Amino acid sequence: MKPGHIIMLVLGILFSLVGLALAGGAAFTGAVQAAQDNEGYLVSDHSRFTADSHALVSEPLEVLLDQELPPGVEANDTFGVLLRARAASAGREIFIGIAPTAQVDGYLAGVAHSVVNDVGLDPFDPDYRQVPGTQTPGPPGEQDFWAVSASGTGRQQIHWDLQSGDWTVVVMNADGSRPVSADLAAGVRLGFLGPLTIGLLITGLVLLVIGLPLLILGAAGLGRHLPPGPANRPAYPDHPPTYPAAAAGPPGATYWSGPPPPGSGSSVSTRPGSPYPALLYGELDPGVSRWMWLVKWLLAIPHYILLFFLWFAFGVVTIVAGFAILFTGRYPHSLFQFCVGVARWNWRVAFYAYGALGTDRYPPFTLAPLASYPAEFDVAYPHRLSNGLVLVKWWLLAIPHYLVIAALTGSAYTWWAAGDDWGEYVRVSGPSLLGLLVLIAAVILLFSGIYRRPLFDLILGINRWVYRVLAYAALMRDEYPPFRLDQGPVDPLAPAAAPGPTPPPGMGPDHRT
Repeated sequence: MKPGHIIMLVLGILFSLVGLALAGGAAFTGAVQAAQDNEGYLVSDHSRFTADSHALVSEPLEVLLDQELPPGVEANDTFGVLLRARAASAGREIFIGIAPTAQVDGYLAGVAHSVVNDVGLDPFDPDYRQVPGTQTPGPPGEQDFWAVSASGTGRQQIHWDLQSGDWTVVVMNADGSRPVSADLAAGVRLGFLGPLTIGLLITGLVLLVIGLPLLILGAAGLGRHLPPGPANRPAYPDHPPTYPAAAAGPPGATYWSGPPPPGSGSSVSTRPGSPYPALLYGELDPGVSRWMWLVKWLLAIPHYILLFFLWFAFGVVTIVAGFAILFTGRYPHSLFQFCVGVARWNWRVAFYAYGALGTDRYPPFTLAPLASYPAEFDVAYPHRLSNGLVLVKWWLLAIPHYLVIAALTGSAYTWWAAGDDWGEYVRVSGPSLLGLLVLIAAVILLFSGIYRRPLFDLILGINRWVYRVLAYAALMRDEYPPFRLDQGPVDPLAPAAAPGPTPPPGMGPDHRT
């Protein structure tokens, strides 16, 4: 692999990720701006506040703007608050105002009032702190310290441009009587959302325009220089072999596409046809450590980080390849090899750390096939693909397989009622079947030192199903994946290992497919 291609891929991934994040931020801020009302405020729904006192009072609001705003940005043009109030009883006059906290404290000294501590948005359940008192306040509208206020029947509304200082919001009956019950709504004006949205969008698009070509060029360069699959693994050449017709073996016979493995006997015969063109291989290493699986997830963290970025590149390359297939019927060969390499890397890490625990050998940091590692994945390159299938197979035709894979590898969820309230539910998740099987194998290994071969074969079968569907959904092949668990280290009907009849390392009489 040339360092230049790696640098292009890394820069392309970083620029593209940042560009997508900025574009996503622009979409969010744009949606918030679109949700504002005609006056430019983002306003909440009305909620009922009730207190058996003379006033509803907010906690002191500390506003610091003068030293925080960038040069040239005026608070009056950028930030604003909208408050709306209406009395719960029709025809009653309500008062709402904002004033310096010190002035409000002096006005309500000795007066019973309620301080709103928390509004509890989900569900709405305001919490009050009661301040005792015996005095009766004068009508709030007659006071002259309010920065902004409104009073009367029906809905009352105030607009306030943020100013530095300590401020308090007060809601009272216009005559200062008790109790107070009102429906309140609050809104905020963020005048910077428009310029911020434009800035985020432009910056994000520029980074994407730079990053995506770098990513594609880097991936193509890496894929172009990947070597073919190793000779002693079930890897495909560009043209997968075909198999001549052969007599069917006896009932219950197992099949191997090449010459029978040593000691397998004459019951192993060659069956006509071709294997599914996505081959997954994994051979259980003898003497796997009893305890090392306890720390493999930690040791594999560098791989997880790299695979996060590689899978992002995989997704981008797949989209680009989809357009190429749509218009030309061909998957660009270099991009195809890159995507196969990413899936191969992921399978090696899964085989080592969490998907099979089949080896203690640390996975290599490479996209290339390796004859020395006991896990391999390969896909036959298609010289022609359907132009139309690319539009439907990954999201529509593959749905049955997605459901099966979700059942085999996804978590199971159960909804339980919380306490005696059947309106509230909690979600309880359980382990996936694949995860449970791997855990069982690990516990048996811990106490017995033996990795049970039937359990390993089943785990490999589930992984093989997943990776076949991955190859199909990622547009690498048009052949529909089979609905079956092909267990064991090697795919059924895998092409014969070349050169010679030697099966993959470790394959003996008990390792037949």
